[in-house]
Amino acid sequence: MDQIPLPSPIHYELLLQMLERQTMTAVHQNPNLRNQVNQLIITLRKAAVQQKQLEEMCQFSSVEIDHRWSINHVSERKVAAPD
Repeated sequence: MDQIPLPSPIHYELLLQMLERQTMTAVHQNPNLRNQVNQLIITLRKAAVQQKQLEEMCQFSSVEIDHRWSINHVSERKVAAPD
């Protein structure tokens, strides 16, 4: 098995920071919107924890992880010039 592509953990952190610092501030006077943003923050935190658990399982199983920074990520193995 090759490497398992997963989002870089920084993606979760960036989204959480934006939601907590900017989005939550923008909706602070609307309880319904504030609740929806809060639920989104909770969901993202759960996703980050779940990914961490997956990474631990991979490490235990000796499966490598390839943290991706974008969906256009190209593996260095595939970029090699033809002979």
